[in-house]
Amino acid sequence: MTAEGIQAISSPTHEEVKTLVESGTKRGLLMTLFGRCRVDYDGRAASTLGFGDRLVVLKPDGTVLVHTDEGHQPVNWQPPGCTHEITRREGLLVVESYRENPDEELIISFERVTQATAFEATDTEELHLHGTEDDLRGQILEEPSLIESGFEPLSTERDTTAGAVDIYGTDSDENAVVIELKRRRVGPDAVSQLNRYVEALERELHAETRVRGILVAPSVTDRASELLAERELEFVSLSPTN
Repeated sequence: MTAEGIQAISSPTHEEVKTLVESGTKRGLLMTLFGRCRVDYDGRAASTLGFGDRLVVLKPDGTVLVHTDEGHQPVNWQPPGCTHEITRREGLLVVESYRENPDEELIISFERVTQATAFEATDTEELHLHGTEDDLRGQILEEPSLIESGFEPLSTERDTTAGAVDIYGTDSDENAVVIELKRRRVGPDAVSQLNRYVEALERELHAETRVRGILVAPSVTDRASELLAERELEFVSLSPTN
């Protein structure tokens, strides 16, 4: 069946799938194969996945993805730049994907293919993320008073022994201020992370320097609020605006 740039074959023969994939590869089509297959990988490691029903995606840029019925990540994959070919071998339909640097090979052997589809797909749009921690950072750097009057940002991604601090600065009393940014409602883990940064800077700075920790997020859980109070840390409610 062909409609609006889509060719789909239900319960195809191995020869029909082979013809579809070979033609689709030459034409730069996006292809999907669903059926019962085994997957063998050899490269930086080696793995074998026994026969099961899986969805295989072949992209025009050389990407190959193998999906099961669980999770959002493929169980096997090859990155862009790979080349693939399809052959018939010992009663199986075999899709082989190769990568030269590093040397890798993904072999997908189908006992049967239930559905084979080829799409004329074009997508020139770029993904634009909104409401990120970078947006929060930009808001604060542009208007430091969102934290409090007298706050002065000095650096971003300041290194400490506990990791990189999102924003480091000083308050109107010359105290050091550590700011941890989160774009969504957060729990105790975010408080613990902020506390580690504060403790790391307390060790690194002069003994008389007070280090304040401020968690910036739209909201926190009740338990996170309790931990903030217990550890003498602070919270500012702020959401990304972009």
